[in-house]
Amino acid sequence: MIKRTLIAAAFTLAGVTAASAEPLIWGVDVEKFEYRLGEQNGNAYAWDFDALVGTDEMKFVWRSEAEYATDERSFEVLDNQARVQIPVSTFFDGVVGVLASTPKGPDRFYGVLGLHGLAKQWFEVDMDLYVSNKPFARAEIDYEGLITNRVTLTPSWEVTLPLKDDPVIGLGAGGIKSEIGLRLSYDLVDRLLSPYVGVHYESTYGDTARYRSEDGKSRDATYLVTGLKMLF
Repeated sequence: MIKRTLIAAAFTLAGVTAASAEPLIWGVDVEKFEYRLGEQNGNAYAWDFDALVGTDEMKFVWRSEAEYATDERSFEVLDNQARVQIPVSTFFDGVVGVLASTPKGPDRFYGVLGLHGLAKQWFEVDMDLYVSNKPFARAEIDYEGLITNRVTLTPSWEVTLPLKDDPVIGLGAGGIKSEIGLRLSYDLVDRLLSPYVGVHYESTYGDTARYRSEDGKSRDATYLVTGLKMLF
């Protein structure tokens, strides 16, 4: 899914010939670029993409995720990560990096430690620990199920577990936030441009749900979504 190009250059400083140079991998994978239509907490725009450059032995990744509430005209989520991925097994990379979370509320910065790769049956998995004085953990699972050569059904699940209270941004220790999605896409141009429709459901528990209620938001919300998946 990521474009590859061979670099024919002499690595003179390292004393390595062009023939031994590894292929450069680069690309942008926009998993979600969508509009969410909901009743409980209003409508929103959302995106989720990775941009990477590197080799099979080391990749540098910029990951961006956002949710922009149209009613409030502000970002509910605005996360940008700088990540380095290094293979630790045939199908998994180890991840280290930093996260800057800068939505409408106070900014938060974290170190990132995690795993990214493909589990059995080709489930794409991210498992990350975000380290700071108010840490949290997050796991994401996606699966692309081909219905035809052009039609794909993609279920997804994301769960966030705060490990300490951070009431200023609405997270309570042990109060899980869960997001479940189901999106049906059609490949217009191979897999480079794929419009989709679907449903997205969010739910919160424990103190996280209590903080949302105190902020005037529903503890759970269902959205109808329409958007695009893109590869560059």
